[in-house]
Amino acid sequence: MGDMIKVGMADLNICIPPDLITTLGLGSCVGIAIRDPQNGIGGLAHIMLPDSKAIRNNSNIPKFADTGIEDLVKRIVAKGANRSRLVSKIAGGAQMFNMQGNADMVRIGDRNVEASKKKLNEMRIPILAQDCGLNYGRTVIFNPATGDFTIRAVGKPEKVI
Repeated sequence: MGDMIKVGMADLNICIPPDLITTLGLGSCVGIAIRDPQNGIGGLAHIMLPDSKAIRNNSNIPKFADTGIEDLVKRIVAKGANRSRLVSKIAGGAQMFNMQGNADMVRIGDRNVEASKKKLNEMRIPILAQDCGLNYGRTVIFNPATGDFTIRAVGKPEKVI
């Protein structure tokens, strides 16, 4: 068993087997795991917001779905993954607060999931599995060697997608 690489909020990193990669506290944020199934090179992004163009100070590339996913793919390919073989799994995007209305601030989890799916689709990276929405936070552990994306949440059984 290798090391456990930690990814913070609005952060990303790559992972080469036998290492695993994790991020904590996915509430309305989305964790995007991408890998090349043939050689196991992969990575994980913890995005907070859907669109870098909607924010003035947007220099934190991993913070946004549009720029974070692009950068993660670039880094994975630079380590030896084949761009045409990449696949993904996503988790998070919860509605953490019981607020009424359909304002964009209330729907941030949904918007993060939509933006992540849109970007992955634009980049032709299939989403093999997802665990998104509802009203609870998640911690994820990604094993790029196997593709297992373990989801942990308080009061819920652990699941692997």
